[in-house]
Amino acid sequence: MLFFSTSLVISCKSKPKDAGITTAVQQKITTAGVTVSVKDGVATLSGEVKSDAEKADAETQAKAVEGVTSVVNNLTIAVPPPPPPAPVEISADDALTKGVNELLKDYSTVKADVKDGVVSLSGELKKASLPKLTAALYALKPKKVDNSKLTLK
Repeated sequence: MLFFSTSLVISCKSKPKDAGITTAVQQKITTAGVTVSVKDGVATLSGEVKSDAEKADAETQAKAVEGVTSVVNNLTIAVPPPPPPAPVEISADDALTKGVNELLKDYSTVKADVKDGVVSLSGELKKASLPKLTAALYALKPKKVDNSKLTLK
């Protein structure tokens, strides 16, 4: 009697578990600031990246991990910091004095002294003329305009 023995081999490839997928995605993504969570094979990316390119790259890297069925990309793009303020231009006293003296030709009752970039006014001036004079003086870029010794009429 000839006995035939038939064996049935069943190959079960088990799905990777979410914890293992999470670890694999975290190792795959090289961009700093990305947090990964995985549930039922769906990888969710969150956090803040520097650019659209980094956001897209993180998604591509996550999709390449075995066991990831889809990616929810909740990454946000960081707002770049504002540029530093422009340095304040301060006129040298000689150039500032020359400009102040030119301006004061129209204000014969006002005198000015310039020292270390500060314009100190003295004398008398109509109250209505003060804003125009002050604006013109600040256009010369002094550190400060001091009108505390100026008498307003």
